[in-house]
Amino acid sequence: MSSRRTISVHHVRAALRGAQRLGIDTVPLLQRAQIPPLLLGDDRARVTPEQFTRLVRALHRATDDEFLALGSAPSRRGTFAMMCYAALGCRDLGAALERGIRFYGLFPNGPDLALERPARLAAGSEAVFVVRSDLAHDEDHFLSECLVIIWHRLSSWLIGRRIPLLRAEFAYPAPLAPYRHEYDILFGCPVRFGADRTRAAIDAHWLAAPVVQDESTLEALLRRAPADLLSRREYGTTVAEQVRRVLVRALRGGGTARLPEVAEVAARLAVSPATLRRRLQQEDTSFQRLKDAVRRDAAITGLAEGREPIAELAARLGFSEDTAFHRAFRRWTGTTPGAYRLSGGERSGAEAADGGTHGAGAGGASCETQSQQS
Repeated sequence: MSSRRTISVHHVRAALRGAQRLGIDTVPLLQRAQIPPLLLGDDRARVTPEQFTRLVRALHRATDDEFLALGSAPSRRGTFAMMCYAALGCRDLGAALERGIRFYGLFPNGPDLALERPARLAAGSEAVFVVRSDLAHDEDHFLSECLVIIWHRLSSWLIGRRIPLLRAEFAYPAPLAPYRHEYDILFGCPVRFGADRTRAAIDAHWLAAPVVQDESTLEALLRRAPADLLSRREYGTTVAEQVRRVLVRALRGGGTARLPEVAEVAARLAVSPATLRRRLQQEDTSFQRLKDAVRRDAAITGLAEGREPIAELAARLGFSEDTAFHRAFRRWTGTTPGAYRLSGGERSGAEAADGGTHGAGAGGASCETQSQQS
């Protein structure tokens, strides 16, 4: 049972914008990714990271652009990979990031990026990655957000450690509900909209961390891209993440495995149920909301994979009756489990055909380290 978070249809629509602008028929691309085109009409719909990966790879080929036709100029497939190879030769993270920024600066009308670093790496000083220019066709700000995400995930991967973001700020208004809460999950830090610039900050001491990756590990990284672009792994940094990890591990047991109740989870975390509820409330969530999210993500993944009968999937997720599962799934996604599975169509073989692409680009690079999986 997958522990990775599913991805909002908001990001699917945003990824398609450039291809639609070019007049490309996106329905076959969605079908190739096994994403039912009808899902785009429902704000509650979600897809798996694997479905999103297939879609981005299909868009890379259709647009011949790692920026998915959202930037001021195309970025040819393979550009991101070459930038990564260039960064590997650097001594530390700061030098690697500056080389990557200079690399993209060589291309006319490329993204205008900057790294603002303090004169001295004093305690509490910050390093800030900045996207300094508006991107011509990025009306949903998808490419701008991808650039920030990839800078952060690539930085963590280069040094083999997760770097916490201190804050993320965006030079445009906040998205409408229900998408606003996605950003706190995605960035894992305070997020502010309406800022003067799009940027993200880390503690500056990370810039001195040595680069530990090499060409063999980069090959593995590029093969995984972009599955984790919008699916941040948990690292136990919040109470909500710790609870979610307990719930996910319980589902992985299979067979008679069941989701534990709040008292059981509290005992595993060595707190009282009342304390656990209070801490979750302070993080603007609840035990039931986390339980629903874990069930929802597991249900969508199970239906997309198509190997398990719906009745068995319902039982595995702890539903005593199929009708209860159907009601919950409709509440989560706006459709029924059967309709979701049927509208996805048969597996086209696209995943196998796409397995070796190196065109990760700003459309999505998976830059978390394998050793840090929860």
